[in-house]
Amino acid sequence: MNEESESEAKADGETASDSESRVEAATLPPSADDTPEVLNRALSNLSSRWKNWWVRGILTLAMIAFFFIIIYLGPMVLMMIVMCVQIKCFHEIITIGYNVYHSYDLPWFRTLSWYFLLCVNYFFYGETVTDYFFTLVQREEPLRILSKYHRFISFTLYLTGFCMFVLSLVKKHYRLQFYMFGWTHVTLLIVVTQSHLVIHNLFEGMIWFIVPISCVICNDIMAYMFGFFFGRTPLIKLSPKKTWEGFIGGFFATVVFGLLLSYVMSGYRCFVCPVEYNNDTNSFTVDCEPSGLFRLQEYNIPGVIQSIIGWKTVRMYPFQIHSIALSTFASLIGPFGGFFASGFKRAFKIKDFANTIPGHGGIMDRFDCQYLMATFVNVYIASFIRGPNPSKLVQQFLTLRPDQQLHIFNTLKSHLTDKGMLTAATEDK
Repeated sequence: MNEESESEAKADGETASDSESRVEAATLPPSADDTPEVLNRALSNLSSRWKNWWVRGILTLAMIAFFFIIIYLGPMVLMMIVMCVQIKCFHEIITIGYNVYHSYDLPWFRTLSWYFLLCVNYFFYGETVTDYFFTLVQREEPLRILSKYHRFISFTLYLTGFCMFVLSLVKKHYRLQFYMFGWTHVTLLIVVTQSHLVIHNLFEGMIWFIVPISCVICNDIMAYMFGFFFGRTPLIKLSPKKTWEGFIGGFFATVVFGLLLSYVMSGYRCFVCPVEYNNDTNSFTVDCEPSGLFRLQEYNIPGVIQSIIGWKTVRMYPFQIHSIALSTFASLIGPFGGFFASGFKRAFKIKDFANTIPGHGGIMDRFDCQYLMATFVNVYIASFIRGPNPSKLVQQFLTLRPDQQLHIFNTLKSHLTDKGMLTAATEDK
C-alpha cells in the first residue's frame, strides 16, 4: 500500500523531500548595495557600522518628512497611499515565491495572484464604501446597484479565479501549484485584510491612524538607537542585532512619545473627527463636536506619585490613557511582527524583502510591525471605544419606504412616551 502511494505521489508530482531540496537549492537574487552614490561618497571614510547608521538615519528622516506631507494632504490621500503600500508589499512577497519556484515554470501563477488581489480589494473596498458613504451610494443609481449585489459580484469574481486555478493544474506540478495557491492566499490574509483595517481606523479619525503608526516608528527608531549605543544582551535568535537594552529603552521612549503626541493631536478637530461624507457640499469632511475622549479632564494622582512630583491632580485628555495601551502594544508586541518577518526571510535565505529603500530594504520590511498594530487598533476600537453611530442610523432610516419610516416613528414615539421622555412635549402642544 505504501509503495503504491509513493508511486502515485511521484506520478502526480514531486515528493515533499524533493520539493524541499529544490527550494533549498533555489537561489534568490543577492541584495545589492543600492545606497545613493552621493551618500556613498560622503560617508566613504566611515566604518561600515557608522556608515549604515548614517544611511538609515538620513533616509528615516526623509521618510518621516514624507509622512508629514501625506498627513497634510488629508485622509483621502492617506487612503490612496495605504493602497499603494499594500500593492507593493503584496508584490514583494509574491516575487519571493516566484523566484523560489521559478524553475518549475508554473502556469498562470503571477496572473492568478494579481487577479485574486483584485478580487479581495474589490470586496473590502466595496464593503467600506457601502458602510461609510451610505448616502452617496444610495443617491447614485449605478453605485446603489453595485452595493446591493456587491457580495454576489465579489463571490462570482473569486469563483472565476478558483476555476482558472483548477484548469491550470499540471499533473507533474500538482503539489507545488497548491503550495503557491496557499502562498497567495496567506499573503492576501496578511497584507490586504490588515491594510483594510488601517483604512477603517482612519475613518474613525486620523488620530487613530497617526498615533499607532507613529508609535511603531518611534519604537523602531528608539530601539535601534538604544541598541546601537548601549546594546549588549541579545534578545532573540531570529534577529541577532536586536538587544534587550534596545527593547526596554524603546518601550519607555515610545510610551512617553505616545503621551506627548496624543496631547498635541487631541486639541485639533481635523485629527479627532471621523471622516464623513457631506451631502450639502458633496465632499468628505472631518469636522464635528469632539467626543469626551478629546476633552481635557482633571485626574487625581496616586499618593505615592504625589510625594515624588508634588502634584495632586493633572489635566489630560482621556485619549492619552488609551495611548498608553497603544504605545505599550507597539513596543512590546508589535516587534513580534518584525521577528515573524525575520523568520520568514531566514527560511528563504534573504536579507530583505526587496531593495526599495536603501538601508531599510523593501516596503514590507518597514511595515511588518504596522500590519499587526493595525489589527490591534481595530480590535481595540471595536471593544473599548466605538458605540452606536446615530448619523448612520438616520442615513439608513431615510432610505426606507415611507410606510417603513412611519412604522419606526410610531414605535419610537411609543417607546419614548412609555419612558416619560415625551410627556413634557405633549403637554406643551
